[in-house]
Amino acid sequence: MNDTLKRKGCDTMRILVVEDDRLLNNTLCYNLNTMGYTVDAALSKQAATNYIEKQDYDMIVLDVNLPDGNGFDFCREAKERHPDTAIIFLTANDMESDMLKGYELGADDYVTKPFHMSVFQKKLAALLGRIAKHSGGDCYDDGILSIDFSEMTAAISGEAITFTPLEYRLLKVLTKNPKVVLTRQVLLEKLWDIDGNFVDEHALTAAVSRVRNKIEAGGQQYIKTVYGMGVKRGVATSATVSWR
Repeated sequence: MNDTLKRKGCDTMRILVVEDDRLLNNTLCYNLNTMGYTVDAALSKQAATNYIEKQDYDMIVLDVNLPDGNGFDFCREAKERHPDTAIIFLTANDMESDMLKGYELGADDYVTKPFHMSVFQKKLAALLGRIAKHSGGDCYDDGILSIDFSEMTAAISGEAITFTPLEYRLLKVLTKNPKVVLTRQVLLEKLWDIDGNFVDEHALTAAVSRVRNKIEAGGQQYIKTVYGMGVKRGVATSATVSWR
């Protein structure tokens, strides 16, 4: 776990991986740890039950078939204890009946094995983005970029990053308006600060450029300029250009 991401009001999300395939379990945990999440691993239903009796989790990555039970039963148990916990099922079956059963029990998504890690990461980022959006608070955290707007602190891939007050306001507007094309006029109106200090188009253009340079240096694409329309938020995953 990276302590840089543990900030007041915006704690690192905690994830439980329940998968009896030790290699896959280790691979998932390694990737999630690298993304900055706090991760616990269980190889059986009983081990997973022991974890949820002691700890709340933001998400559980859950294999359907376990050596001492099945993921559906554990999902029911986990949801009874913590209804807000998100569930991603891992399954070797892509049968519609299995998926429907999982969704009926409160699962949020399915990943069919075998899968590419990039597919899993994309589903994870989308789901955690929804969790962050609905959990309240003044934070943004997609596993790579983490921002606490109330504390005006941020990190990318666990490394602290600095923004100006104007850049924080810009990021807040963008992160609170997912998949929305924002015209320059709308942005200028939203960025007008509480003291009435005017933000002109040149300042806006410079701020967008600086923010891009800071958050997209690692190859992620967050902000897409839609020429003739405005600026659009982009997801921090490798394949998309629109922010959730």
